[in-house]
Amino acid sequence: MSETLVLLADASVFPFVLGVLGLIVGSFLNVVIHRLPRMMEAEWHKACAEWQGTPRQETETLTLSRPRSRCPHCGHAITALENIPVVSYLCLRGKCRGCHAPISPRYPLVEITAALLAVGCALGFPPILPALAATVLCWALLVLALIDFDTQLLPDQITLPLLWLGLLFNLAGGFVPLSSAVLGAVAGYLFLWSVYWLFRLATGKEGMGFGDFKLLAALGAWLGWKLLPLIILISSVLGALTGMALIFFARRGREVPMPFGPFLAGAGLIALFFGAEMNRAWLGFLG
Repeated sequence: MSETLVLLADASVFPFVLGVLGLIVGSFLNVVIHRLPRMMEAEWHKACAEWQGTPRQETETLTLSRPRSRCPHCGHAITALENIPVVSYLCLRGKCRGCHAPISPRYPLVEITAALLAVGCALGFPPILPALAATVLCWALLVLALIDFDTQLLPDQITLPLLWLGLLFNLAGGFVPLSSAVLGAVAGYLFLWSVYWLFRLATGKEGMGFGDFKLLAALGAWLGWKLLPLIILISSVLGALTGMALIFFARRGREVPMPFGPFLAGAGLIALFFGAEMNRAWLGFLG
């Protein structure tokens, strides 16, 4: 057993192993991205029906494991051979085996992205434990970004455990001292909470959701308070540039809401891999 762990920890083997794991987990992340918002919606409908005392029509229970994945067009159940990450998509030529309807290329792209992020963590955060922790953070940010992009929701089922995991990881001597992690969580939440209320008092509108507060708090818990200004700056610039591009090139209305979570998640990934160097470069430029 110890020889196996030594082999897995080898610098030339571990990135490959974690990359393969990333492909497998990426397939599960696709399920989470697709099903979790629908599970939340079902829970909301159930709670409303119970509160109103109205009968609720029973539907098939949806979880992350049941029912089996199926084609949304013809209902063809996806077999194990049709669910091999990336390989199955290529063999099926991006089409359902049952009805030949096109399968979204986002599925293999999520799997590949999850694998690349895992390899990056294995190379950038040796030894095993920091690399695994960074990988979990990356996968969570990937899921949150795509769920928010699709639904403008940042589920508490992910953001809150992510926050506590960051604090626990840094309690065990993770990326930053625990004091920095705690201050990062508090400052991250309070900063966007303050922006939310200032914008609402000034305009009478809601500029962002409460999920954004929790996501920035989680990033502060993982990366510490010193990287929060960088995360806020990068996410704001990315959001502003994307918003202007959508307005001028896609004719998107200024009043159409745009999720901020993907930009926070992207900025968090940049800060995770390059934040310390960027902060040093910035301070060196100022000094």
